[in-house]
Amino acid sequence: MTSQATHSNGTQSVPARTLDARDYKTLALSALGGTLEFYDFVIYVFFATVLGALFFPADMPDWLRQLQTFGIFAAGYLARPVGGIVIAHFGDLLGRKRMFTLSIFLMAAPTLVIGLLPTYASIGVAAPLLLLAMRVLQGAAIGGEMPGAWVFVGEHVPARHYGFGIGTLTSGITGGILLGSLVAVAINRYYGPEQVHDFAWRIPFILGGVFGLFSVYLRRFLHETPVFKELAGRKTVARELPLRTVLREHRMASVYVGLQTWVLSAAIVVVVLYTPTYLQKVHQIPAALALEANALATLTLTIGCVIAGWASDRIGTRAVMLIGWGGLFASAYLFYTGLPGTSATLFWHYGLVGLFVGTIATVPIVGVRAFPAPVRFTGLSFAYNMSYAIFGGLTPVILTLWLQHDPMAPAHYVAALAALGFLLALWPLAARGHPMRDGAPAAGSATMSR
Repeated sequence: MTSQATHSNGTQSVPARTLDARDYKTLALSALGGTLEFYDFVIYVFFATVLGALFFPADMPDWLRQLQTFGIFAAGYLARPVGGIVIAHFGDLLGRKRMFTLSIFLMAAPTLVIGLLPTYASIGVAAPLLLLAMRVLQGAAIGGEMPGAWVFVGEHVPARHYGFGIGTLTSGITGGILLGSLVAVAINRYYGPEQVHDFAWRIPFILGGVFGLFSVYLRRFLHETPVFKELAGRKTVARELPLRTVLREHRMASVYVGLQTWVLSAAIVVVVLYTPTYLQKVHQIPAALALEANALATLTLTIGCVIAGWASDRIGTRAVMLIGWGGLFASAYLFYTGLPGTSATLFWHYGLVGLFVGTIATVPIVGVRAFPAPVRFTGLSFAYNMSYAIFGGLTPVILTLWLQHDPMAPAHYVAALAALGFLLALWPLAARGHPMRDGAPAAGSATMSR
């Protein structure tokens, strides 16, 4: 069922399509694939303490071992721009679907290999070097996956459900963190510390390799986006290197999306990925309890992404950003200042801050429409991955050093970036953007002026 949409910018009314069966299929398969691929990428951090003990010398100081372990974690982020730019380049030239499928295949193999790697005790310094190589390959793959997924869904769903579509996909991607957290909880509950150290740590990585191959199969059932089909049909796909066009004509959009990504990286890397280790190391909270609380926070994050996307279609992206980032600022201090607290306060406060982390869904909602269709994939991928490589990759290293002087470092960092997100909501791009299709009103134009 469709209805006529009237737009205040004077454009001719066009049918306002609603979500149909194919849209739901696209959302479901894209979100599930994103869940499984992001699980592969983040499972490393949930076993960072064990990996540090197994892949580095036993006589190394604990803080230095953790620093190097998170340094290898950071390498995955530093590799993202290269993989993202290459995959996005061909996504703008050859099609979104092909690269969307390729990225997940490139993730599965390194994850499986990590699960089979010999440790430092077996092969010495070659062990951390091989681990580093696998993380680099994972980073290259995820660099193309996330921007590709957002563009794929943003160009598929009806304009009136644009925010909901991207929010739902983002919740699927963050669901990969939830899956990783739940698997880590299960491993730590079922196996004792010695068993985890001896062999059980390998199980999540081997499972991840199988998950990845399953995702490749699932994406065979997706269809190319109608936007790329139109571009190809009119022969208006990028005629020069798409990155060159982005750097020449869309520098301000790239800066804006990069700053937004910095906020997103602080929310995800600190609150969700780094905090379980922080709880164990700084506040001596048992690993199983820390991971259970993290699982709750990741669940509320996943729900928060859907709420943020839905609300963006109703009250406007700017309003959602102001409410969400303001809430993250307050809840971050509530959570970190209350540690270690009781089990009840740990779960309640962590769950609340996780819900406000769901505001990250506004980053791709704004980012996808910040670039025109012919260079959309490349523009979003370049800005997002360059920023994440710098800020997301270095954040755990910075916090590990900062914590030597201030146990409240995570709270200060998250709050500062939440304040930046609040200010970015006032930028015009938060409320306006390019249309999903050339000549059509921009997605969400009915609420963009808010």
